[in-house]
Amino acid sequence: MADQDSGLRLCQVVLDCTDARALAEFYRSLLGLVYRPGDEPPEPTGDDERGRDWLVLRTPDGAPQLAFQQVDELPEATWPQGRVPQQLHLDLTVTSVEELRAQHERVLRLGGRLLLDRIDDAEEPLRVYADLAGHPFCIFVSRRGHP
Repeated sequence: MADQDSGLRLCQVVLDCTDARALAEFYRSLLGLVYRPGDEPPEPTGDDERGRDWLVLRTPDGAPQLAFQQVDELPEATWPQGRVPQQLHLDLTVTSVEELRAQHERVLRLGGRLLLDRIDDAEEPLRVYADLAGHPFCIFVSRRGHP
């Protein structure tokens, strides 16, 4: 039985990446998130000091969601082949196959890559993608609606 009084709560998911700004921009655009104050991109001629270290995205009402930690190198997951395991992936949901098709176009336009296509699966239509850093993420149709 879970300890209901642990005092712990999940704050955010942190993704390692070799280009924190590019990956943050990918997820900001994909999920409609906003930067934590101070993490916004600089003016075109400005120095992006934060973008070379650590960035945080939140929901528009301020709840933390994703953070991006710059690392020097990162082996790209080779899932599903298995040589380099995915170690973590994000699950995103939509409410219909039509929305899954529409989101597919958005993901590709933003630079994501399709890794697995099970859109015709009667039980759980889904597609698995890799983001700009190679992290796998799923978009699947949830028959129960959004959590």
